[in-house]
Amino acid sequence: MNNARVSLRRRVALAYTVLGLVLSLLFAAATMFITEDYEHILVDEILRGQSDDYALRLAANPATVLPQTHRLSGYLRRADGSGNIPAEFAALDPGTHESDDPAREGIHVGVFDTDQGRLYFVIDLSDIERLERHLAWFLVGVVVLGTGVAGWLGWLLAGGTVAPVRRLAEAVDALPTQPHASDLAGAVSDDELGRLAASIDRYQTRLVEADAQERRFFADASHELRTPIAVVRGAAELLLDDTTLPAATWRVLQRLDRGVREVTDLLDVVLDLARRREPVIETVAADSLLRDAAASLQEAGAHPHLKIDIEASGTWRVPRRESLLVLRGVLRQLLPADSHGRLLLRGEGDLLEMSYVAADGSDQPARDAPQRSDNGLAVTLLERLADALDWRFEDWTLAMAARRVRIRLPGASLVASSVIDAQR
Repeated sequence: MNNARVSLRRRVALAYTVLGLVLSLLFAAATMFITEDYEHILVDEILRGQSDDYALRLAANPATVLPQTHRLSGYLRRADGSGNIPAEFAALDPGTHESDDPAREGIHVGVFDTDQGRLYFVIDLSDIERLERHLAWFLVGVVVLGTGVAGWLGWLLAGGTVAPVRRLAEAVDALPTQPHASDLAGAVSDDELGRLAASIDRYQTRLVEADAQERRFFADASHELRTPIAVVRGAAELLLDDTTLPAATWRVLQRLDRGVREVTDLLDVVLDLARRREPVIETVAADSLLRDAAASLQEAGAHPHLKIDIEASGTWRVPRRESLLVLRGVLRQLLPADSHGRLLLRGEGDLLEMSYVAADGSDQPARDAPQRSDNGLAVTLLERLADALDWRFEDWTLAMAARRVRIRLPGASLVASSVIDAQR
């Protein structure tokens, strides 16, 4: 039997059942042994008593008649060999014998040597043998009933025994996915189960400590990187204000500025993931959120030839800051480096769809296309943040001329019905 496929309660109940079967069999065997042994002792004493009694009678009166009843029969073989002894008993040695013939079941023969000759006493205990058969069937019932009762009691007791383990398992399942200090040992008994719960508590404590160290590291790293990035961004913005720069230099500065902005967003994502704080849910208009996300595409002259259309209705309850980080990152992955085409942002109910179509239908490679994961999403920090927000990517296509990303927002509600078009 594969223990992995049998529950703990069933294994305990099975153990009780086997124990009940063994004990019942031992009881039945002991009862039958004692019954048989007592029968032999009783028969031997009865026949020996009859032999001693009639030996004394024969000594006093040789003409004494031996008993001949349906229960007890006596025979005498004198020293001279005379005596009418049944042939099946004549060859028996002194002692008590039981017939092996099924037709003569229950016949016991006692052979005793006395001064008057050899006495044979035959006693018929066939009615007692029938009682023994009834006793055997009764013991079979005891074995079956005892095994069944043991299994039933084992099932009940196993339920009570396993219940604390089940409650502990449910408490462990209820623990949050984030590291959290627990006190499972306080809810169970101080035994092996308590030791297991205490071990889980200590493990949770170590997870909390390791998580705190990891968050401190990422937070410190993000803050330390902000200063040099801010310096580079400030210098880039200052240089972009200089209208006397050559066109080639100005385009390089634009690329530098876009890269710095992207790194700034990624640092914000890292800091949010490191802090693991509960995001602040806000009620925002869908078109306003999408417009703010798209606005970053045209800052510092990025994508000057890109046409942006927004079709959105209603309001969403989402964390605004984190949502903008995800949307801006997805848009950067969606658009080619030099976009000449149309970007459509559509929000309907809890579904958000972003698609890009090149003006000439050419298959332009997506800018900085990321590596893919098994579920088809980009393996990036943005994906981690989207997972934290419980956003589900239903479609992610970046390798064709018509690129699109479809996102399902959890818990979003459509409370208004308006369509806002044409953001250019």
